[in-house]
Amino acid sequence: MFPPTRIRSCLPVINPMFRQKLRPHRPFRHTSTLHNSNQTKSAQLQKNKWMSFRSIITRWVPLGSAIYVGWCYIRASINYEVSKVEILFYEMFPFRVTSRLWGRIAACELPTSLRSFVYGTYVRMFNVNLDEAAVPDLKYYKSLSAFFTRALKDGVRYISPAPCVSPCDGVVLNCGTADTDKIEQVKGVTYSLEEFLGENKWSKKKDDNYYDSLLTNKENVLHQCIIYLAPGDYHRFHSPCDWTATFRRHFSGKLLSVNPWLARLIPGLFTINERAVYVGEWKHGFFSMTAVGATNVGSIEIYNDPDLRTNTKGKRNRINEMELGAVPLKKGELFGQFNMGSTIILLFEAPKDFKFDMQSGEKVLMGQSLSQASRSQSR
Repeated sequence: MFPPTRIRSCLPVINPMFRQKLRPHRPFRHTSTLHNSNQTKSAQLQKNKWMSFRSIITRWVPLGSAIYVGWCYIRASINYEVSKVEILFYEMFPFRVTSRLWGRIAACELPTSLRSFVYGTYVRMFNVNLDEAAVPDLKYYKSLSAFFTRALKDGVRYISPAPCVSPCDGVVLNCGTADTDKIEQVKGVTYSLEEFLGENKWSKKKDDNYYDSLLTNKENVLHQCIIYLAPGDYHRFHSPCDWTATFRRHFSGKLLSVNPWLARLIPGLFTINERAVYVGEWKHGFFSMTAVGATNVGSIEIYNDPDLRTNTKGKRNRINEMELGAVPLKKGELFGQFNMGSTIILLFEAPKDFKFDMQSGEKVLMGQSLSQASRSQSR
């Protein structure tokens, strides 16, 4: 059908000297210098995209934090003990920077058209009870920070006639007698009383034993109550009793998470974090109320102490002290607020028969009586 010359022209020309074998067809490759340089530049751009300082802050830090927190959650469920190296590694994350950024974002005024959607999403995520808010209309709050620190309706919280009540809404992490310098922050995990409160400069009497130096009556003992405020809780806290504040000490520490399951992993968590310690006296002697900072807590505000500035730039180990004179505080009086959930710690002197009417993990409301003895006395 085809002439022989046409067939021979279609066959490959084989050099009998080299006996080259037939090779499959290969697509044409661009070998120009311009194309190679473009490929090199794109590879470098891709590498710089993930290795720049900005990408480390915006990509690697959030990714690493999410992975590490997830791993901590898994270990908490199996009672894993965290090593000192892991704690140091966790402390290296820039939680103070991210918390300041979050505080600025939360303080930004939102358009009225977006408020119902943004706040409504927050309400559903954290199970916020809007029926208790003084203003239930979501469009009323100009920013997330204003919504976090919303006021409650009058009469929503009953203030018990007991001598000492809960200062806030939240979950009890631990409560009970603190009869040594090592205090239990959660079951099996402790923190140092002296490291938490700092040097005793408010007491006139001196004692070699730090614990004894706090007591005005040697027959009494110290009691503690740790309450964790979740993101959906009422973010303001009140005075738990009638007492007089005389001294304030502000520790510019870290801002690690104070979530209950993380508190089980890091010993001395409350001595590491930033905190504002207020010391004074109540009917039984020594009394202290401490607001502890945490991750994404933009600031801690104390109504009677406008000079307090938390989560500011500077060294983390700064300690600021101030003599308050004698500031009388009534039970149920507004004391301060968090711009996100955190922790309140009460350390106070009371008789040995003072018993708490609550257990770890129990939900409490502001104004609820703290002790069984107090309830029986109020009847």
